Amino acid sequence: MPINAVLDRIDADLDAALDRLFELLRIPSISTDPAYSESCQQAADWLVSDLAGLGVSAEARPTQGHPMVLGTVGEGSPHLLFYGHYDVQPADPLNLWDRDPFDPAIEETPNGKVLRGRGSSDDKGQLMTFVEACRAWKAVNGSWPCRITFLFEGEEESGSPSLVPFLEANKDELSQPDLALICDTALFNRDTPAITTMLRGLLGEEVTVTGPTRDLHSGYYGGAAINPIRVLSRIISSLHDDTGRITVPGFYDGVPEIPDEMRAQWDALGFDDKSFLGEVGLSQPAGEAGRSVLEQVWSRPTCEVNGIIGGYTGDGFKTVLPSKASAKISFRLVGTQDPHAIRESFRSMVTTMVPPDCKIDFKGHGNSHASVMSTTNPAFETARQALSDEWTNPAAFIGSGGSIPIAGHFKEILGMDSMLIGFGLDDDQIHSPNEKYDLRSFHKGTRSWARVLDALTGSRAAS
Repeated sequence: MPINAVLDRIDADLDAALDRLFELLRIPSISTDPAYSESCQQAADWLVSDLAGLGVSAEARPTQGHPMVLGTVGEGSPHLLFYGHYDVQPADPLNLWDRDPFDPAIEETPNGKVLRGRGSSDDKGQLMTFVEACRAWKAVNGSWPCRITFLFEGEEESGSPSLVPFLEANKDELSQPDLALICDTALFNRDTPAITTMLRGLLGEEVTVTGPTRDLHSGYYGGAAINPIRVLSRIISSLHDDTGRITVPGFYDGVPEIPDEMRAQWDALGFDDKSFLGEVGLSQPAGEAGRSVLEQVWSRPTCEVNGIIGGYTGDGFKTVLPSKASAKISFRLVGTQDPHAIRESFRSMVTTMVPPDCKIDFKGHGNSHASVMSTTNPAFETARQALSDEWTNPAAFIGSGGSIPIAGHFKEILGMDSMLIGFGLDDDQIHSPNEKYDLRSFHKGTRSWARVLDALTGSRAAS
């Protein structure tokens, strides 16, 4: 059956697809707040029911937290695993929303129609693009394009505490697919689709320097007593050299240079450094000298101070030498950088900088390796061509400055590569008030998945 018939079905069924999405968006499945546990269960049950309507034998499997929705259907190769998450961020502060965050609606904007509501982009709208593509395929062909496993998580927005135990406990069942598909990323721009092939890893460290046994009067003790803020400031200032390189010993072990062909593709995207920085009131790149902005945010590692605490920070002025000072520091990792080795090296470096009258304490805040998907896998170029057929501009292989640990977990636990295709935009305001998802993203995203399924299963027809 030609792919055009499936695409026509998607077009004709758009209003019904939106009705289904709005049903899911009305469920306040906020995973981080125990008050919404029943809503998370309700969202999982809704998805199970929707999949069952397509003939998928699905169930909401219990975890220590919110349930995982799991179902498999169809036959033939490749066997694909599609992952999405049904939980959402809290809607606070409610007073900054222009409407009830769980009363979704279509709104007109200068850039076209958008779907407004919490979870519209992250990740319910994205998740349903794939489900709707499967629905149209089944309706037109009477069968599935291949064997497909659906895995929908309910704790992505609260750190995924149950995910790794669930993958490990169900490894035999979940390691059967050939490739994972993840829809939790974005277009490069409104007219250029993308397959994200690089995700940075993440390492979090909290450092606390303790000096005197109590806060001290700076008139009585200033000059004679060690000031933990001064010690901490010296530590922080030592983490980068004058060229922006990170000074932690061994930090760049495992950091690769991007291939020439990928660099050429990135250059062809026409990314505007000045516009990117100008949108947030900046004008000059501040990372490693000699690296483009795209390189800095997609393929280079970072060390950033995310917060500093110490001394008196209230209104007015208080002349005090604090007993303690602390900083939260995060490292974004690339390539094969080892977060455990970097943590050890960082702590060793910092410890040598602490003077005799101070002590240092460390608290780790998680770690994950970077994920790099090999585009030598023919499926990636096949999917890129399929996406290019749907959008104005050819699809690109891109990197991401963020971290999506699920891709690494699929590789490490299940031995499976991931293909990250999403249709969000930078202005979707995910995690913020007035979250939206462009109607065009939802519609063309659904059509895109139909084309990708057609191409990956070898049944692609001229359109």
